[in-house]
Amino acid sequence: MNVDYSAIGQRIKRSRRARGMTQEHLAEALTVSVGYISQIERGVTKISLDTLAAVATRLECELAELVTGVAVSQEHYLDRELAQLVHRMDGQQRHLLYEMARLILKNVRPLEEASG
Repeated sequence: MNVDYSAIGQRIKRSRRARGMTQEHLAEALTVSVGYISQIERGVTKISLDTLAAVATRLECELAELVTGVAVSQEHYLDRELAQLVHRMDGQQRHLLYEMARLILKNVRPLEEASG
């Protein structure tokens, strides 16, 4: 699996801007240089996991969101990924997935209700 540092950098930039934060402010909060933040956002340098976690904390977002572009806390966070998978399936595979989903809905709900 290849890490797309450019995409991570773009997500950091988008999240930073959405919070009205400058590169200078983020750099100061992380005690790194503005140039380093710029390099991260442009995907020029590889960000360490520790630094990425610190960025997520400062930007008040999920680490997974910066890495994947999907926030796990969002109610329908897998909808897009599931739609992409379904789109790649042939008719037989889609039918099998449909039948599996029906079985899950039929059998999982009673288990949840019984344990609750």
